[in-house]
Amino acid sequence: MARPSTDRIAGALRSPVTFSVLAGLVIGALFLVGTGADPFAAYGAVVTGSLGADGIGATLSTGTSVLGMALALAIPLRAGLINLGGDGQMVLGGIAAAVTGLYSPLPVPLTVVLALLAGVTAGAAYAALAALCENRFGVPLLVSSLLLSYPATSFASYLVRYPLKEPGSSLPQTRRLPDGVALPAFGTSTVTFGLVLVVLAAAAYWFADRRTAIGYEIRMTGLNPRFAAYAGVERKGLTLRLMATSGALAGLVGSVGVLSFPYRFLDGSLTAPGYTWTGLTAALLAAAAPLGTVLASFFFAVLQVGGLSMERTTEVPRELTQVLQAIVIVFLAARLSFPRRRRKTAQEPIAQGEFA
Repeated sequence: MARPSTDRIAGALRSPVTFSVLAGLVIGALFLVGTGADPFAAYGAVVTGSLGADGIGATLSTGTSVLGMALALAIPLRAGLINLGGDGQMVLGGIAAAVTGLYSPLPVPLTVVLALLAGVTAGAAYAALAALCENRFGVPLLVSSLLLSYPATSFASYLVRYPLKEPGSSLPQTRRLPDGVALPAFGTSTVTFGLVLVVLAAAAYWFADRRTAIGYEIRMTGLNPRFAAYAGVERKGLTLRLMATSGALAGLVGSVGVLSFPYRFLDGSLTAPGYTWTGLTAALLAAAAPLGTVLASFFFAVLQVGGLSMERTTEVPRELTQVLQAIVIVFLAARLSFPRRRRKTAQEPIAQGEFA
């Protein structure tokens, strides 16, 4: 009876993800030893600073944005599509939520819901524009999504520096949202109901990926686009739907950021922490699998928050955690690509002309 569990554990330990994480931690420890720091003290500071009583709230708050962006980028990545416009979609979602929250005449609860919907709609529409550029004009999605991000962030920056700027403030920011126009917080922490929304989005992604026909189509398109097209999957329509969903989640992250402390849109506050790139790293580490994306997002949130504590207590620069993220992805890419090349070489005489 214990055999399947033992095999499952052994398989997890031999997986490329486990190997990559462990290799990153070992190389990080070597870096610390080379600089004269104690790796055990540094890693201990990361754990206690992010998961201790004083840090778990910040980890969950950061994890809300990291997981939201990881899901936003994992959904198209599951089909082999790369959305690099997360920053623009997130910022447009945030500015749309801010404008709605400031000028909506509806009661406070309805205004909060309307602000969330406005952010989701803005992000979805802008991501769909990148998909249309590929479908109608042949611009690769990777290029169109990335380049469209710059005018979006510049437009939001213009709005908060001129027409929407708070009077009398020296900062590029909007006015504070009216009292009550905010997501409910858990107790006195900075963790808001946005975490619940993102977790529900992750659950919906898992259900769609594992229990629906569209999830099967997405996985098959990512594994073999030619086979999926032969089976009748319409690539252009799928690209449009996945990008709209991706942008909607990015817009949700922007809306949650505005409807949480400091309850306003502040230029650069959504993009400076690098949620888009951290989310993309988490999605890559998990190969865009739903459960793996959640775990990888939490892992990187721990590194991001714990790095600040490590810098305070051990004087080790927090940039080490960014080095760890890069090392993990490099090792993961090496583990996933080298064995494939060996198998391809070994099977080459058989495979030649197979699809001719």
